[in-house]
Amino acid sequence: MNSLFFNFFNRKSAIQLLRYGLLGIATNSVGFIIYLIFTYLGTTPKTTMTFLYWVGVAISFWGNRKWTFMHNGSVARSGFRYVIAYGVGYFINLAFLIVMVDKLGYAHQWVQAFAVFTVAAFLFITFKFYVFRSLESADRAS
Repeated sequence: MNSLFFNFFNRKSAIQLLRYGLLGIATNSVGFIIYLIFTYLGTTPKTTMTFLYWVGVAISFWGNRKWTFMHNGSVARSGFRYVIAYGVGYFINLAFLIVMVDKLGYAHQWVQAFAVFTVAAFLFITFKFYVFRSLESADRAS
């Protein structure tokens, strides 16, 4: 069976997930501390999240491309797809803040912490099957 479901659960995917997690922990820990500092100093949560989100996109592209997924395909194509994936992830994150903080009144610090993990899961799947999809996977899907 060559379905995406069974292709997802293999040793290579486990290593990619571990690397993605390590890279994500490092970048998101630093980003979350900066988020807390900026919001403490008076910057709004959505403005801070927006700025840090796009800084994180630029930094993590190279780490995910070279270390997590060891992608050797087109930088332009994967970069374009990466921006699309992160754009969708941004709007997922923004929706969490608007609904959970603005509408329901939850503390933005906890909502943002939850959103980081939710968006990270979405992005890993999107990176694996869309952004950094290997040529072998693309050939099988055709």
